[in-house]
Amino acid sequence: MRAQATLEMPGVPEGTDSRVVAPPPARPRPGAGVLLAILLACWLVPLAAYAVHAAWLLPPLILLGTASLLRSGRSLLDRLVLALALLAGLTCAAGLLFTVWPWGLHPVPVTGLTLTVLALAAVLSRRAPRLPRPRWSDVVSLAAAAFAAVYLATPYLRADGFGQRLNLAMIGEDNARHPALFDVIGRVGGYLFVDPDAAREQIFSGLIHYPQGWHFITALLDGFQNPGNAPTGPALMDHYIVWCLATFAMLALVLIWAAHHVAGPLHPLRRLVLVLTVTALILGTELPRLLIAGYPSETLGLSLAAVLIALVVRPLHRLREQLLLVGALLIGIGFSYYLFLLPTGAMVICWLIADRRRLRTRPGTVATIGVLTAALAPLIAVIGVLVAGQSEALGAPGGAPPVETYTTLLGLGALVVATVLVRTNLSETTWRRYLVVLTVALLFSASMAAVNLINGTQPAYYFGKTAHLLILVFIAGTAALARLLPVPAQSTASEPRRRPITAALPAIGTATLVTLALLMGTGVIGWTGGYFHRSGSDETWAREWVNRDRRAITRPASVTAMAAKAYPAIPGTVTLVVDKWGAQSYRESVFLSALQSTTGQTEPGIYFSTFDEPARTAEILRRTPRPLRLIVAGQAAQQAIDGILLADPALREGLTVVPLKPTRAR
Repeated sequence: MRAQATLEMPGVPEGTDSRVVAPPPARPRPGAGVLLAILLACWLVPLAAYAVHAAWLLPPLILLGTASLLRSGRSLLDRLVLALALLAGLTCAAGLLFTVWPWGLHPVPVTGLTLTVLALAAVLSRRAPRLPRPRWSDVVSLAAAAFAAVYLATPYLRADGFGQRLNLAMIGEDNARHPALFDVIGRVGGYLFVDPDAAREQIFSGLIHYPQGWHFITALLDGFQNPGNAPTGPALMDHYIVWCLATFAMLALVLIWAAHHVAGPLHPLRRLVLVLTVTALILGTELPRLLIAGYPSETLGLSLAAVLIALVVRPLHRLREQLLLVGALLIGIGFSYYLFLLPTGAMVICWLIADRRRLRTRPGTVATIGVLTAALAPLIAVIGVLVAGQSEALGAPGGAPPVETYTTLLGLGALVVATVLVRTNLSETTWRRYLVVLTVALLFSASMAAVNLINGTQPAYYFGKTAHLLILVFIAGTAALARLLPVPAQSTASEPRRRPITAALPAIGTATLVTLALLMGTGVIGWTGGYFHRSGSDETWAREWVNRDRRAITRPASVTAMAAKAYPAIPGTVTLVVDKWGAQSYRESVFLSALQSTTGQTEPGIYFSTFDEPARTAEILRRTPRPLRLIVAGQAAQQAIDGILLADPALREGLTVVPLKPTRAR
């Protein structure tokens, strides 16, 4: 059998596999009858799945179908990650169509349209569906990502009843607002900013123009699980928690993949060390805080940014697929967490300049994707800044202590930069591109710190977000360390044949020592919290979260769970919780209104500039529309209400005051 010819690809970074198999002769396009049958199947398959209550199988089918039409990547994991990133970005853009067409997020039309597009893409490109065989490295990478996700899911898995799960979720206040967006988008069938007037009746007005890419994707996927039955109450929070865990698992997987993609071909021993290193850094840095504090939008944005960074550092050989993925990723970042759009956009511009000669070979593709990306990627940012005034939030206080962030960035950064600058790595174009990407991320983080300092505050909330992106870049850069590890010596014709075990021992020993040092340095193993432990605690974010006592339910969680069980929502009636302290009342009311899908109605009675009591309760009674139901969570709160009503009896009109009977929150 004659060997296939190979082609040399110009303009590809050094160190990549620049020799690719020449494409086979183009397949003939199917006839009209076959094409009609294919298009008919694209709609009959989702109809049949929906009819037999198996619509949950359709998203995996779409993922595999998309991966089977891509040709970039050597392994099955490569194809799946690229397909997942492509679908995430394109789904955010397609959401604009789904929002205005009459079928909303119904699984049948969404799947029918998607499969039709995939079928037409296959016909036009003359590509038959084809997937590589899975490799052992794919299994190891998937297992590592699953381990990280299941490890962080342990508190929820051990929780005994809804009260304990709610207590865990209430650690992060954002875990009240994100479920509300997830819920309303699923019920109305699209983005809320498209019709803000109608959305104000459904949700807290401050969320109408918030980036909704994550909420749209998860609401769409959730609809495949139980079409037509949106979750409510405790089930709503449970569904939300599951999607948060799935999103963090995606971040772990794409980070492992990104490090391998940046590294290029690796010896199996180096590949194994790299998987362990990236997994340890995911658990040993501040990244688990994304799950604990309730930042799913940022988690999705970071996941897409990780794939984009990998593609900028080591571009795909197939230029059209590279351009399509880069455009989709920028759109997904813009729709999910547009804070990262500026640095990732700058990274893409650097890649466009570096590969300008290669891009000239596809002017039509570059122009088409460029125009669509330029129109869609900044859309949410423009709306948020010009309509909602969200740029004022850049000076928001809060976040992790800066000293912890500095420790992480300096320690991890020094390790990565030192290994990148070794001649073996720096001699390749890939690592010079990596230094450009790292410089962009550093400048972006420094700029955000400067904004805080100019405003008279220490680097705070959004500086921490930029630090997360920088940590992402550093984790991808650990591929440089893996490339420097020795590998087992191979016997050659000029050397006596060595025993395989004896020859492998030095390399395995070195890899083991390096891995143990990294595991101990990140706090994954050992008696300390590692080099990146939290300030004021000798534990990593991950270990402190996993080891917390799930039975110690806080008062706000207990009150909220009891109120949700004892007093279901009444249509047309505003329901709020009043507790002894204003901060408690606020937190309990925010989470209760999210569980009851009433954040639009409760907004006037929740958001005030003060938590002082009884002034806050008096303001609730004056500002909140009637009918109003107050759930009183204690004798002190009841006394405050009685005193306010005694001083102003007119406030009794349309008011119902009910006591919260103590029950066990489960």
